[in-house]
Amino acid sequence: VQLQASGGGLVQAGGFLRLSCAASGRTLSGYDMGWFRQAPGKEREFVAAISWSGGSTYPDSMKGRFTISRDNAKKTVYLQMNSLKSEDTAVYYCAADENPLRRTVDPELLKGEKKYTYWGQGTQVTVSS
Repeated sequence: VQLQASGGGLVQAGGFLRLSCAASGRTLSGYDMGWFRQAPGKEREFVAAISWSGGSTYPDSMKGRFTISRDNAKKTVYLQMNSLKSEDTAVYYCAADENPLRRTVDPELLKGEKKYTYWGQGTQVTVSS
C-alpha cells in the first residue's frame, strides 16, 4: 500500500489543522495506522494510532488536543490537531501495518515505529507563536 500525507501548512499558535493520509491500492480496513512526527534535530516521535477495529491511542502530551480517525471507504486516515503549539512544528508522517488476521493489538505496540511497514512521505506543519 502507498500512503500520501497531506494537509500540513503554516498556522498560528492556538489554531488547528487536519492532516489526511490517503492510501492507494488496497483498502485500509485491515491495517493498523499511525501518525508520527519529526522536528529538526530530534528523533521521530509517536503522535497517534488507530487500530483496524477503531481503537485509538495517544501519548499523554497530545491527549485532548489530537484526534485520529479513519474512513475505510475512502481509504483515508485523519489527524485532527487543535490548540496547536509552536512545539508541534514538525514533519508529520503516516504509517500503516497490515493486520490480516484482525488480531487485537496492544496499544503500546501501536506506539512503536518498528511495528509499521508502510510510510508516507510526510507533510510539514509549522506553528508560529
